[in-house]
Amino acid sequence: MSDPSQQPLIAHLIELRTRLIRALLGIILVFLGLFHWAGDIYRLLALPMMEVLPAGAQMIATDVTTPFFVPMKVTMMVAFLVSLPHSLYQAWAFVAPGLYQHEKRLALPLIVSSFVLFLVGMAFAYFLVFPVVFGFMSSVTPDGVSMMTDIDKYLSFVLGMFLAFGITFEVPVVVIVLSKLGIVSLEQLRQARPYVIVGAFVIAAIVTPPDVLSQIMLAVPLWLLYEFGIMMARWLGKPSTATGNEES
Repeated sequence: MSDPSQQPLIAHLIELRTRLIRALLGIILVFLGLFHWAGDIYRLLALPMMEVLPAGAQMIATDVTTPFFVPMKVTMMVAFLVSLPHSLYQAWAFVAPGLYQHEKRLALPLIVSSFVLFLVGMAFAYFLVFPVVFGFMSSVTPDGVSMMTDIDKYLSFVLGMFLAFGITFEVPVVVIVLSKLGIVSLEQLRQARPYVIVGAFVIAAIVTPPDVLSQIMLAVPLWLLYEFGIMMARWLGKPSTATGNEES
């Protein structure tokens, strides 16, 4: 006979499996819907690089399967982003029943803002940073050297930049959460400002190409977003003092 104390755990695991399957099915369905336009999606991703290449120059594929798999990877990435609201809803539906009302009021706006800020970070990289970075690389290419990037390496580069800028734009959310949970005070956040500025430039030097302008374009937004997070944390007020007796 099974232990009754194990039933809630089993029920939670079944619920978790169901939510994960639904999120995965959402990604697969969106991917299948976008599959026909995989080549067009990749061309859109490659546009910032193509615009700085010399006339007649093209990107290259150094592996037999690369021309097929790279557009598929890009399409899967787009499918993940498009279906992310559905995936976040599944995550919310799993954890929301265990949250108190004041926790729900904080968690839902943070989830939505995290998604929006990540997209804004990716858009910032695509529309502002990529033209600067690729233009710089094109300008320093020595005479007699043809700038023809492998599409797989190009994909790895842009995904890394998307991730770096997407995470950077999450800084306000992190600051607000730390403040609302009482882990750090507003005064501590202000005192950490010099370290944040130095850290921003160190991170930018690591994750961006070796030109000063692209490093500044990552470091300065990171610092400004930190300041914005402090402002929002001050506006939202002190950490909640609600007790565990509050109804969910």
